[in-house]
Amino acid sequence: MLPARRLVRVLPLLLCLLSAGCAVRPAEDTAGRDVRRAVAEWSRTPPERLAGIPVEDWAYEVGSVRRDGVRAFVRAELRYRLSGYDPAPGGSAREVELLEEGGTWRVTADRPAPGTPPQLWDQGPVSVVRGAHALVLGGAGQSGDTLRGIAAEADRAVPAASAAWPRPWAGRVVVLVPGSLEGMAALLGGTADAYRGMGAVTTGRVGAGPAPADRVVVNPEGYAELGEAGRRVVLTHEVTHVATRAATTATTPLWLSEGFADWAAYRGGPTTPEQGAPALARAVRRGEVPARLPETEDFAFGGDPQALARAYEGAWLACRLIAGEWGEEALVGLYERAGREPLPTALDEALGMDRAGLTKAWQEALRGWLR
Repeated sequence: MLPARRLVRVLPLLLCLLSAGCAVRPAEDTAGRDVRRAVAEWSRTPPERLAGIPVEDWAYEVGSVRRDGVRAFVRAELRYRLSGYDPAPGGSAREVELLEEGGTWRVTADRPAPGTPPQLWDQGPVSVVRGAHALVLGGAGQSGDTLRGIAAEADRAVPAASAAWPRPWAGRVVVLVPGSLEGMAALLGGTADAYRGMGAVTTGRVGAGPAPADRVVVNPEGYAELGEAGRRVVLTHEVTHVATRAATTATTPLWLSEGFADWAAYRGGPTTPEQGAPALARAVRRGEVPARLPETEDFAFGGDPQALARAYEGAWLACRLIAGEWGEEALVGLYERAGREPLPTALDEALGMDRAGLTKAWQEALRGWLR
């Protein structure tokens, strides 16, 4: 307990803090409001370097303001849509830096927030190519010929995905082509080694409801090494992930989502099981028929590349078997059900079979196809 004399001396300070804040906090709040106002005014229109990109609903939602003398650092959420492609605004955490000059705050830098992947335009100038069904954004150093070729391939992939997935979807795709493998890895928040040798990947939020459009991110090095047929397969596979996104949830088995995308990519083409599944064919010829359908961990990158190849190939052939024996509509129905029901229930309703029965049928098909 405070002595009486000290209590008398403390009371005026307490009264000051409780009543008026001693004029300290209002000053801090005024500076914070000025910083927020400066960010709002600065962010009313997209930067000039984005002039060719069809952005709309561009806004920075300020979260926190930290002052350091004449400088201020703002944590904000960038919200924007690509017109005609994004049904809902996408988000990106940003750090905006400001400088106070003559009582006025001015934005001096805008960058990804620490630990946040950059946007494509953070890596340099962006080129834009529009296709009939695709918007292709190219990073620094990408040639117009390369981007037009990817747009043409994406325009072929969209109808192919729609034919395999006869359910409503946007029917359009956004493709990002960074300037390098390292640029691709940065956009995805990973390392170059994790994506080396891959042609492309798809990002997006699974499940129904309004969400920004997926982005197909091309590995410029891996994609360049592919022939015409390989590029067609890669982009149709990724576009199929975009088409099926609303029906894909955390309960959808990876063998079904990856296998369906490959099935759509190979559908109607001349590729035989032996041609499309060389790693699995070698294993089957050695008598190493898989004991089970591929599990989630089998699709992890960074391990044995042959094991990864066998997982993808086995998933494709499982979907190929289902489409051939039960019909394409049954395969589509299984995909839909597996996203909202336990797999045993989905298999029973769509195919009238349990997992053990499907696994046995798949193993027999592998022995027949890959002899």
